[in-house]
Amino acid sequence: MNKKIVTLAIILALPLTAAACPGGDGDGFHRNRGDRLERLTQELNLSTEQKDKLDVIFKEQRQKAKAIHQETRQQIQEVLNSEQQAQYEALKKQRHEQWQKRHDEHWKNKKTQGETQE
Repeated sequence: MNKKIVTLAIILALPLTAAACPGGDGDGFHRNRGDRLERLTQELNLSTEQKDKLDVIFKEQRQKAKAIHQETRQQIQEVLNSEQQAQYEALKKQRHEQWQKRHDEHWKNKKTQGETQE
């Protein structure tokens, strides 16, 4: 039963933690939002006013996702006992380390690709 609760908690938290995990200095999210905004600006030929409005929308979206993430983490902590909480934290740390490794490799590859194209 306890393993089922922990598994369920992790499954519910994964999408939110993936969205909210910091990427080193935190620039990863802002770079992605900027990339998305620039791509939409070019593809849809957005005016400056439209671009500014979308930027606000994306910022609000991020704030809402962060609030949901925090609420979910609090609810998970309320369900788990202290031993499970420790295991959960260890799993989160392990998952973050794996994400960080993939993230670093991705940006290293992108940098290498950019240098070869120049």
